[in-house]
Amino acid sequence: METPSTVAATTVQPAAEGTLAQLAALLDIGGPVVSILMLMSLAAVTIVIVKLLQFARLRINRMQPAEAAFVTYRSGDAQQALRDLRGLSNPAAVALAMAISGRQAGSEETRVREEVVRYGNHVLYHLRQGLRPLEVIGTLAPLLGLLGTVLGMIEAFQQLEAAGNQVNPAVLSGGIWEALLTTAVGLVVAIPVVAFLNWLERRVDHLAHTMNNLVTGVFTEALQAHNRTEADTRPNSSDQDDADTRLQPA
Repeated sequence: METPSTVAATTVQPAAEGTLAQLAALLDIGGPVVSILMLMSLAAVTIVIVKLLQFARLRINRMQPAEAAFVTYRSGDAQQALRDLRGLSNPAAVALAMAISGRQAGSEETRVREEVVRYGNHVLYHLRQGLRPLEVIGTLAPLLGLLGTVLGMIEAFQQLEAAGNQVNPAVLSGGIWEALLTTAVGLVVAIPVVAFLNWLERRVDHLAHTMNNLVTGVFTEALQAHNRTEADTRPNSSDQDDADTRLQPA
């Protein structure tokens, strides 16, 4: 009696063999262009997986803890802000902790800024690694597919010319669809690559903006406090009107 696992294995095996056979037929029909596109797609998938793991390890999508710690710092509790930032791997949180620690230690502002900027540039450089190859793959894949189509059309019309008066429409139509296959493969490779590239770039740009905004806010704290003090001590228009009324002689 066959067990469920045996039935599943016997079902999956023919399906896998059928997929491999279709892939081999696709490579045979498309020629070297499709083989190159397959290698490019494999490279793109590898890069995307590596970048997703890197983003997950650094938790660059979690900006809320760093932003909450910044609010705590601006409220006057720097020590609590540092405690909230301790142990966070998000680069914005690390840069913010560096800036607050430097201010609390009384270090020269220029030196603290330089160190924070150095760290930020280093992190952004590593986060952007791999994005350029994705851009190249997304650009070249449709062009390679178009090249394969042009080469296939040339071959089809050469066969048509060689046939002379005994033209077989099936030969021409078969050559045309085989030629168009490479363009389809190129688009299938390029579309998801471009989509993932745009998403990854937006994540890096958002991190860079948040990091710059939080760190700059640490060094402009005194300026905001000065503006707030001036606003509190400046009389409003209604109070000034009442004072002018009281000073007028009867």
